[in-house]
Amino acid sequence: MSMESEFLNFSADKLVQLSARIEACIDRLTAEQIWTRHSDHENAVGNLVLHLSGNLRQWVVSGAGQEPDIRRRDEEFAARGGMHATELKERLRSTVDAAVAVLRSLPASRLAEGVSIQGFDVTVLAAIYHAVEHFAMHTGQIIFATKLFTGSDLAFYAHLRNLEHGEKTP
Repeated sequence: MSMESEFLNFSADKLVQLSARIEACIDRLTAEQIWTRHSDHENAVGNLVLHLSGNLRQWVVSGAGQEPDIRRRDEEFAARGGMHATELKERLRSTVDAAVAVLRSLPASRLAEGVSIQGFDVTVLAAIYHAVEHFAMHTGQIIFATKLFTGSDLAFYAHLRNLEHGEKTP
């Protein structure tokens, strides 16, 4: 497998993995917890899900996949409820599915191509890298918030508890 194919496949796989973790978090939260903000300078889990959907669609589906940019970023942060957990999960899942389809079909030759997204002139590779890194950062925030709300171990790394010292993990 070429380095370019490895990058595209790993990026797609990482988005699938992280979105599954977000869905697992949403499933543990009440509707009130999903939309709770402790201050005006915080985002609720619901806002982060809307934001991830908008950002991923803009940077990968539109930027790399050349679909029209339909993002309304301010609305992602302005929401104070109104979407149920199932709707949030469906929006995220459909966006991730669209982004994964772009990544799995993107010709490696396009990675060095220049695109303009949010006023930034970047390569398609940089746009993908940015989007996956951004998705991972906010996934961490959602996981942290879920742990705070529920006081529970989400067990995403439970398989590491039984490893012998020196054993390698994927």
